[in-house]
Amino acid sequence: MTVPSHHPLRLPPGVDLRKELEAMAREDPELCGFIVCCIGSLESPVLRFADQDKGVVLDGPQEVIMLTGSVSGAGAHLHLVVADAKGHTLGGHLCHGGRVRTTMEMLLLCPEGWQLGRERDATTGHLELTISPSRPRHPPLPESPG
Repeated sequence: MTVPSHHPLRLPPGVDLRKELEAMAREDPELCGFIVCCIGSLESPVLRFADQDKGVVLDGPQEVIMLTGSVSGAGAHLHLVVADAKGHTLGGHLCHGGRVRTTMEMLLLCPEGWQLGRERDATTGHLELTISPSRPRHPPLPESPG
């Protein structure tokens, strides 16, 4: 039985949230996984709403209410819900461009024994998640059966 690993992350002010997560996953395959919780704030995040081709910049500071999705070295698929200074919320696909305002604290769950990627799907036309078996990250102990 494989056990997933959990990676707590904190991103500092000024970094592009999506670009930083994608870069981290490219540099370290152990950081490919699923965001299970996240809190923080963004400055002018860019969201793409359902069935739209382009993202929309949300002006000013936005409090992160929820961020979920998958991250791999081949890209990310992230959904974000934010609230403005009046508490109005909006949600959609997180695009590149939104910068961390104060902090971004998250927990990434990385499935042991599986490799995540993204490939263009002929049906949807989008880069979709691919999941394939991978070698264990940690070799078995010498005394263990496998």
